[in-house]
Amino acid sequence: MAKPATKRISDRRPNAGLGNAPQPAAASGRGGARAKRSAERRDAILAAALEEFSASGFAAARLDDVARRAGVAKGTIYLHFADKEALFQELIRHELSPIVGILEQAAHTDVPVDVIVHRLIEMFVSQVYDTHRKDVIRLIITEGARFPKLAEFYYREVLARVTKAMREVMRRGVERGEIKHDALARFPQLLVAPAILALIWNGLFDKFEPLDVRALMRAHCDLILQNGRAA
Repeated sequence: MAKPATKRISDRRPNAGLGNAPQPAAASGRGGARAKRSAERRDAILAAALEEFSASGFAAARLDDVARRAGVAKGTIYLHFADKEALFQELIRHELSPIVGILEQAAHTDVPVDVIVHRLIEMFVSQVYDTHRKDVIRLIITEGARFPKLAEFYYREVLARVTKAMREVMRRGVERGEIKHDALARFPQLLVAPAILALIWNGLFDKFEPLDVRALMRAHCDLILQNGRAA
């Protein structure tokens, strides 16, 4: 009895090897489809979270309502995010990190300071102010004081990187003689102050007096970067 059993095992191995050869590809295809569906659900959750946070604020927003907007079960959210705070943190990273990355690349571009600044103005208007990304920043402005961990996360992931990049641009401008003193290198916040003003104005007063944010930011830069030199 032992010999037939051994023979069956011996016969089965090569046949199994040949018969199973296509299976890794098939499994990979199924795994790829599952990964795609998971990524789509994750994106839907992030989009729904932005809508819900914007409508209700961070404190009042409920994951039940995020799930309803996303068309998923509440439990599905927990497959991707530990809690509401983790969801909001990922929303910051998802929406703003690509923009910050572009800015960091611009900081290493070998062109005059005023050219970089005006490019950044166009990027802010087209990629932030004219999109739902501005809602993420406004949420930090309005809710950050009540939720210091979120403010800290935003500072680390966005503001610190932006400030470092702009400081590098201004420092290089000083070295090249494009800026006559180092005030902007020490306080790059001066350069982006109109962007914050525009976001606040848009949320509170835009229906009474719409603001031309592009013209505002250009005027500001003309005042502090006259002909490539700080005023």
